[in-house]
Amino acid sequence: FFPHEKIKMTGNPVRKTLIDMRANRKEAKERMHLDLEKKCVLIVGGSLGARSINEAVMANIELIRENSNIEFIWQTGKLYFEEMEKRVAKANKPKNLIVTDFVSNMADALSAANLVASRAGAGSISEFALIGKAVILVPSPNVSEDHQTKNAMALVEKDAAIYVADAKAKEELVAKAIETVNDDTKIASLEENIEKMGRPNAAEEIAEEVMM
Repeated sequence: FFPHEKIKMTGNPVRKTLIDMRANRKEAKERMHLDLEKKCVLIVGGSLGARSINEAVMANIELIRENSNIEFIWQTGKLYFEEMEKRVAKANKPKNLIVTDFVSNMADALSAANLVASRAGAGSISEFALIGKAVILVPSPNVSEDHQTKNAMALVEKDAAIYVADAKAKEELVAKAIETVNDDTKIASLEENIEKMGRPNAAEEIAEEVMM
């Protein structure tokens, strides 16, 4: 929409404190009372939650239970917490599944996680890139011009993220998360490639451009 010579790629400004989140997985897992010997998957759909991601977890409770070598942190979102808490209790909640409406210390959760399953908003992707976090992206279909899918594919094309369509999340998300988190080579590749896309100085670049 704009002349090429007027466009400058800066990335999105993100919290500088995110850089510190990369430092020590062991300390983060201890603070969250997680098993140091087990892999960890963080599943989030935003602070309010995402119905399709929540249903993906509910549909795969037994698969989660069977993979006791992995701990799952599931942020349902405030809108869905009571419903999901009742349903997962009725399904005899697996011991390796932590269910919460909101992760208050996302820094520790991200540090502890070997893999994140998330929506594909630009802000979230910017944070994942800055800390070099392996991620499965499930773009929301309920956004203008399907821009979250475009966000996700920009990473997928560089082998910097894994894509699961919202409509297929129920069938594919948890199985793909388990497969990926158990593949150390794939996790290392995703971390390396997404970190290359990080823009840690975005805020400074934008300020400098405005002041010029």
